[in-house]
Amino acid sequence: MRSKDETLLACQRELFDIPAEVVYLNCATMGPQLRAAVEAGHAAVRAGAAPWRLTSADWFADSERLRSLAARVIGTDTDSVALVPSVSYGIAVAAANVRVERGQTIVVLDQQFPSNVYAWRELARARGAEIRTVRRGLTEGWTAPLLEAIEPRTALVAVPNCHWSDGGRVDLERVAERARAVGAALVIDASQSLGVCPLDLAAVQPDFVVSVGYKWLLGPYSLCYLYAAPRWQREGRPIEQPWINRAGAENFSTLADYRDEFRPGARRFDMGQCSQFSTVPIAIAALEQMLAWGAERIARTLTPLTQLAARRAGELGGVVLAEPYRVGHLLGVRLEGLSAAAAHGGIGSALAREGVYVSVRGDYVRIAPHVYSEAADIERLFSALRKLLARG
Repeated sequence: MRSKDETLLACQRELFDIPAEVVYLNCATMGPQLRAAVEAGHAAVRAGAAPWRLTSADWFADSERLRSLAARVIGTDTDSVALVPSVSYGIAVAAANVRVERGQTIVVLDQQFPSNVYAWRELARARGAEIRTVRRGLTEGWTAPLLEAIEPRTALVAVPNCHWSDGGRVDLERVAERARAVGAALVIDASQSLGVCPLDLAAVQPDFVVSVGYKWLLGPYSLCYLYAAPRWQREGRPIEQPWINRAGAENFSTLADYRDEFRPGARRFDMGQCSQFSTVPIAIAALEQMLAWGAERIARTLTPLTQLAARRAGELGGVVLAEPYRVGHLLGVRLEGLSAAAAHGGIGSALAREGVYVSVRGDYVRIAPHVYSEAADIERLFSALRKLLARG
């Protein structure tokens, strides 16, 4: 059972269709959709059977509602958010706009998620720049070596809020301050933190922030959120040219009166087909619930679960980052006795046979609870891990 502390959320499992025998600690891969979101999706798909009921206003109404909700989750205004299909799309937008010149450096983390790496490698090749990869010691945090890597040649820092494998926290405020001091741009992949780890956008002042919607935000696949700083809302270049992001797009009778002007703010970066009639209602239901819970309250609720997991990992001889260096919702555990199995993906399959679902990323067993998780789920995970260790 959860603590009676009123600042914590009670277990929200009844809002999800998760069988009693399943321990799902893999939200960092994909979040389960809420019952309400599934119902919204079913209704949206059924509505597609009668397209004659669709009005021109419908092409904008729900996507604008979703944009507004996403802005509240990010902590900004509605005009600052674009709807995009993937993190790689959002990073491509950033890469098309930030300035990187020959001899400059682009700073990333070691084993960072590839969607926030490949575009920068390509840009570095095209511009004659250098990728600088930040590494950390086994028990060291990410922030100190990252700050050391940012120097006068740095054009861009492209990092997450927390590392997707080990749960290591990046102090974005300190990193942003250092980046501004050397004139570097800052691009954040918040896919493993948005909605469950508060982000102070005013303090960080990033150029771009992008996040998937299908992990911690519990929404559908192929619908993501891109924040663009005011500068880029005025002068940024989109990577495609759909009709729907142009000024006057709401008037279908004048679409062939071609306009160079964009719709306001970050809408210039919207993907084509951003109306997403079948998926936007799912995302709306998910974000409404996320906002009702609140990121700070979710973070406080999940931290005791990862603290318990860290203690149980220590009892098994596992290595985790010290608490000051990690986030409260995601934990990577290195268990030496399971390293051979991890190399072949055996841990995940073995645990799944016990009804326990985590992921293996690099050298880490990654534990990712959400508001449907309880301490008993953590205990079941480590009971299963002890069995695996006992087998050798």
